[in-house]
Amino acid sequence: MRFLPLAAIATSLMALTPGMALAAGGHLDLDGATLPVLWTIPFACMLLSIAVMPLTVPHFWHHHFGKVSAFWALAFAVPCAVQFGLSLTVYQLLHAFLLEYVPFIILLFSLFTVAGGVRLKGSLVGTPVVNTGILAVGTLLASWMGTTGAAMLLIRPLLRANKHRRYRVHSVVFFIFLVANIGGSLTPLGDPPLFLGFLKGVSFFWTTSHLFMKTVILSLILIAVFYVLDTVLFNREGRPMPEKDTAGTGERLGLDGMVNLPLLGGVVALVLMSGLWKPGVMFNVYGVELELQNIARDLGLLLVAALSLKLTSTECRRLNDFTWAPIEEVAKLFLGIFVSMIPAIAILKAGDKGALASVINMVTANGEPVNAMYFWLTGLLSSFLDNAPTYLVFFNTAGGDAMHLMNDIPETLAAISAGAVFMGACTYIGNAPNFMVRSIAEEQGVPMPSFFGYILWSCAFLVPCFVLLTWLFFI
Repeated sequence: MRFLPLAAIATSLMALTPGMALAAGGHLDLDGATLPVLWTIPFACMLLSIAVMPLTVPHFWHHHFGKVSAFWALAFAVPCAVQFGLSLTVYQLLHAFLLEYVPFIILLFSLFTVAGGVRLKGSLVGTPVVNTGILAVGTLLASWMGTTGAAMLLIRPLLRANKHRRYRVHSVVFFIFLVANIGGSLTPLGDPPLFLGFLKGVSFFWTTSHLFMKTVILSLILIAVFYVLDTVLFNREGRPMPEKDTAGTGERLGLDGMVNLPLLGGVVALVLMSGLWKPGVMFNVYGVELELQNIARDLGLLLVAALSLKLTSTECRRLNDFTWAPIEEVAKLFLGIFVSMIPAIAILKAGDKGALASVINMVTANGEPVNAMYFWLTGLLSSFLDNAPTYLVFFNTAGGDAMHLMNDIPETLAAISAGAVFMGACTYIGNAPNFMVRSIAEEQGVPMPSFFGYILWSCAFLVPCFVLLTWLFFI
C-alpha cells in the first residue's frame, strides 16, 4: 500500500491547480491546453501498481487488484469533481465508460468467449517447427480476424503443445509480439487504430499495400529469431516429447467447437458494419452521443457471445482450459486505466497548446513532417496509452485529411500506422490482447515476466527491429 500516501499528496495538489475548463464547443469537456501534467499522476501510479505490486505484494494484488484499479480511477475522479464540479466529472466518466470502455470490453468478451470455444484436437507437439508454424499462422490471421481474435484462438493450442516443455516463456512473449500485435497491421480489421483511420477515410487496403513490406520484414526477422531461440532451448531440454496421455493421441487432429468459426466471422462483420453503416441516429446520455450503429454492434456482439455459450458444449470448454479469470482481470484493470488516463489523452489532444507541446512539436521540422519521429512517438505513447486515440492525435497533427495523407505524404501516415500497431507489443498494456494472453499463460502455469521484465524482452528483440525499420523506411 505504499502508493496510498502518494495518492493523497497527488489529489491534494491537483485540487489546488487550475487547468480544466469547458471546451470551446460548450460541451462538458477537459481543456487539455491548460491542463497541467500533474493530472497524469493517477495514471502513472496505475501503471506502477500493475508493474510493482504483483512482485512486492503478490497475495494482496491477487485478491484486491480490482480495488486498486478502482482506487486510481477515483484518484482522478474525486479531485476533478472537487475542483471543477460534478457535472464535468460525470460527463468525463460517462464519455470514457460508454464510448470507450464498454465497447472495448464487449468486443474482448465476445472474442474471448467465441475463440475460447474452439479447441484444436489431436497430438500437436511443441517442437520448434510446430511452434514457429503456430506463430506464422497467427500472424497471417491477425489482420483478417483482429489481433484479439487470432490471439484468443491460438494461445491455448500453443500452451497445450508446449505443456511438457521446461522453457515456455519465450513462446508466449513472441506470440504477443507477432499474433497479438504485428500481425494486425495489414487491414482495418486487424487493430483498432487502423479501424479509426478507415473511419476517417483511409482506404480499406491502403495499409495492406503501404505496410506490407514493413510487416513482412519485421515478422520474418522475429519468426527467424524465435525459431533459432526455440531450437536452442529445445535442444538444451534434451528434445523432450510429451507422454502419450498428454499428447492427445486418442484424438485425430481436428477442431472441436467448429460452430464458433462462423460466429468469429459474425464478430468481424459486426465490427465492419459499425464503420460502414451510418444511419445518423443518435441517443444522448448526459451529453454523450451514442450512435445507433455502435449500439447495434455491441448488442450483436453480446448475442454472438450468448450463442457461443449456448451452442458450445461444456466439455469442449473444459478440455480447452477455458475460464473467465483472464477477461475478469482485464475488465477490472482496464477500467482503472481508461478512467485515470482521461487527462493524459486530453493533454495530447491539445497538441502544441498543451503541456506536452514539446513532444508534439518534435514531429515537424521546417514545416515538413519528420517520419521517424512520427513512428517513434506514436509507438512509444501507444505502448502506455490507448493506441487508438494516440493514433488519432498524430493523424490530426499530420493534417487530419485522409486523402492528403494517403496521396501526398503516404510515408507519414505509414509511420503513424506502423508505430501505433507495431509498438503496441512493447508493454502488456500496449494492445488489448496482450494482457489476456499473459493472464491465460499464467493461469496454465507459465511464469510470465513482470511488467518491467516484459519491457526488457521488448528492448532486446523489438527495439533493434524498429531501429532497422526506421533506417529502411522512415529516414
